[in-house]
Amino acid sequence: MIYKFSETDEELKQILQLQAQNHKDSVDEDTKAKQGFVTVKHSFSEIKALNNIEKHTILKVDNQVEAYVLAMTKKSKNLIPILEPMFKIFDEIFYKNKKISDYKYIVCGQVCVGEKVRGKGVFDEIYQFYRENLEKDYDFCITEIAVNNTRSIRAHERIGFKTIHRYTDIFGIDWLVVLWDWR
Repeated sequence: MIYKFSETDEELKQILQLQAQNHKDSVDEDTKAKQGFVTVKHSFSEIKALNNIEKHTILKVDNQVEAYVLAMTKKSKNLIPILEPMFKIFDEIFYKNKKISDYKYIVCGQVCVGEKVRGKGVFDEIYQFYRENLEKDYDFCITEIAVNNTRSIRAHERIGFKTIHRYTDIFGIDWLVVLWDWR
C-alpha cells in the first residue's frame, strides 16, 4: 500500500473509475447507508485541471488506485459548475470571526475508499497523509457532506472535522459544511 499524490493520467482515470463505482447512482440503498457514497461525478478534464492546481492524494495497491482524496483550492472554484454554490457558501460563512474566504484553505473535494480496502484504517491514513503534506500551506481542510451520508459524517468527525454550517441547496438536499482545523 502506497500513499502518494496523483501524477499520471492513468492514476486520474483510475480515480474516475473508483468514483463511478461508488457514486450515489451506482450503489444500492443498503450500501449507501452502511458504506457511504460519493455525490459528484467529474470528467477527466475536470479531475486533471484540479490536479494541475493541487495534486490529489491516492492510495495505490498493486498499481491500482483503491482510495483517494481530491484537492481543490480557491483557484479551482470556477472549474466545476456544480461545485460553485459550495464555494459561494464558503464566501458567506464565518469561522472564528472571519469569513472562510479570508483563510487559506484546501477543500477535500471528495474522499472515496474502495471496497477492497474498507475496514483497514485507510480513511484515517489517507487523510493523515493529506494533512502531513498540505498543512504547511493551508489553515484548514473544509468540505461539505450530504446529511444523509451518515457513514461519511461519522468518519470525518472521528478524525477531527467539526460541523460549522448546515444548509439546504436548491434541490432540497441538506448539507453539512465541515472543517478540520490544522492550526
